Amino acid sequence: MLTLEECVLTQPDKYLLGRGEAEEIRLKRQIANLAPDSDAHFDRIGIKPGERVIDLGCGPGGVLHLLGKRVGSTGSVLGIERSHHFVEQARRFVADHGLSQVEVREGDAYDTQLPRASFDGAHMRLVLVNVPEPERIVREMVSLVRPGGWVASFEADFLALICDPPLPAWTRLLDAYKAYSAAQGIDLFVGRRTHRLFRDAGVVDLRVDTVVHVYPPAHERRPILRDFIKNVRDKLIDGGFIERSDLESDLTALENHLASPETLVTSNVFFRLSGRVPLNVISSS
Repeated sequence: MLTLEECVLTQPDKYLLGRGEAEEIRLKRQIANLAPDSDAHFDRIGIKPGERVIDLGCGPGGVLHLLGKRVGSTGSVLGIERSHHFVEQARRFVADHGLSQVEVREGDAYDTQLPRASFDGAHMRLVLVNVPEPERIVREMVSLVRPGGWVASFEADFLALICDPPLPAWTRLLDAYKAYSAAQGIDLFVGRRTHRLFRDAGVVDLRVDTVVHVYPPAHERRPILRDFIKNVRDKLIDGGFIERSDLESDLTALENHLASPETLVTSNVFFRLSGRVPLNVISSS
């Protein structure tokens, strides 16, 4: 009989951006880049010392240190990650930060196999924009939280990913990436739908705000579209979403455009959501 970890490994990994070294580096940079936005999100939620919290799709570190700081030595944080390699990286991240209250396990966010209603709160950041069937993960996440507990989501929507002056190469690359994502069943505009996904899963007292950044020259996230494209370049070409010669020339044009201090680049829209699992669930009898 297969163990739980073996069962997870037999399931296809549909993470949009892959698990290569470039994506690992990008995710590690993202830990610091998005920390202020997540810190503000957690301040609004009011996470208390002693709480038991789960973070789905923690990657190589994510927000584990931010959650660990809030629950303190009397609380606990469990990070769930699909990739065995990222699990190892996250465990190293936790050890480097001295977070004895944080544990990382290999698991499937669609089906964690964890006890229902066993956490005080649950969080995920930039998970739904990279996987198909986001509603399944939302339902699983909500089911893990006790009545009265909190849930939180930090999710992207590609609405505001723009540069100005406009660049035809930017548009072609972004269109190819959107088409490739849609072919994988992935919604790059899921951020705007998170309020409905969580409401449909039974969450109440929903609060949503948005964050958009302007990335100045030399900012690590200014070339984010280039990073996305490079992560999936072979799949874009093999799938017929763009010709190799066009991709290479467009990437060169994009690099030159981003190097200009006169080019303005904005982030995605980030939708930050929080809510509560109802205290009273009326059973049908």
